[in-house]
Amino acid sequence: MYDVVVVGGGPAGATAAEDLARSGHKVALLDRAGRIKPCGGAIPPRLIADFDIPNDLLVAKITTARMISPTGRKVDIPIENGFVGMVDREHFDEFLRERAAKAGAVRATGTYRRIERDIGVVKVIYRDKVSGNERELPCKLVIGADGARSDVARDEVEGGDRIPYVIAYHEIIEAPGAVGDYHPDRCDVVYDGRISPDFYGWVFPHGKSASVGMGSMVKEVDLKKATADLRVASGLDQCETIRKEGAPIPLKPLDRWDNGKDVVLAGDAAGVVAPSSGEGIYYAMAGGRAAATAAAACLASGRAKDLRLARQMFMKEHKMVFRVLASMQNAYYRSDERRERFVSLCHDIDVQRLTFEAYMNKKLVRARPLAHIKIGLKNLAHLTRLVPTGFT
Repeated sequence: MYDVVVVGGGPAGATAAEDLARSGHKVALLDRAGRIKPCGGAIPPRLIADFDIPNDLLVAKITTARMISPTGRKVDIPIENGFVGMVDREHFDEFLRERAAKAGAVRATGTYRRIERDIGVVKVIYRDKVSGNERELPCKLVIGADGARSDVARDEVEGGDRIPYVIAYHEIIEAPGAVGDYHPDRCDVVYDGRISPDFYGWVFPHGKSASVGMGSMVKEVDLKKATADLRVASGLDQCETIRKEGAPIPLKPLDRWDNGKDVVLAGDAAGVVAPSSGEGIYYAMAGGRAAATAAAACLASGRAKDLRLARQMFMKEHKMVFRVLASMQNAYYRSDERRERFVSLCHDIDVQRLTFEAYMNKKLVRARPLAHIKIGLKNLAHLTRLVPTGFT
């Protein structure tokens, strides 16, 4: 009999399982083995500090971000006073699962099937990967951390089957040094409708390898062709392909994360991926920690309403950042002309500094009000076409 069963062993689920196990709860972590999520793999300094990520998991340290416009304009943004760490999700996620196990969580490998209830007992039914038989994990509470198209959310939480998402696709390739337009210390973000009509493409270094990919909500987009075109443009088309992966990325946090009884969501299942950037690892882990805190509160009090704390705590800290990023995506991702203006705006040194301070620390920077006013005026000038494309 477990206190909590966590369904899904990505960063959200593994973090929730570890936190609960360390606080003395009996936890099971159910995960499908062999799945690697397509992801650029960027983790900011706050994540490294908050979740005690060892240096040897960082396959690269990025010191520059490059924005590339539809016409090929390039804006290099230096990352001042630090770096962005890069991880390979294949090894990063397994490290988090193993750390949860060392903290006391019991690992189970299989595919979630459904939740059944008996008097006072919740049972997570799953198909065991080795035997193929259905097994059960009895518990008091369930944390659903099983991805953007979460089966737990669909079955248990109102609105869980209607979350909007983009489909992301990437290819991990061998890239042992500076090749063509690629540099191992720089992340490239490509805002070009020929690559993605409504999102962006990326080329992110992973040390001896690189992640090259893109995302889109447009069903007609050929993700593999767009990625192939991106590889050609970056001079990486001759590099050996190690693996290929695709998956949905949610675009908006769900309005509700719990079922009012015994289930709470975390990570992609709750929709916590940052708009505009598509960044998800930090927010998944923060959401996993919030879900663990809410579950522990519910177990201690016996009040199902305490499960609401997960969303309340997360949104209190991150709602404004999500709102600003969503506004930016809605304003600038709708056409190549708007994307061109966005990259042009990124020439501004205040935009660069405030953007990366917010990214590195995961909160809006309020210390320089004059810079905010100037950026707001420039933003308005671009959106109203008072500034010609190509000028800041």
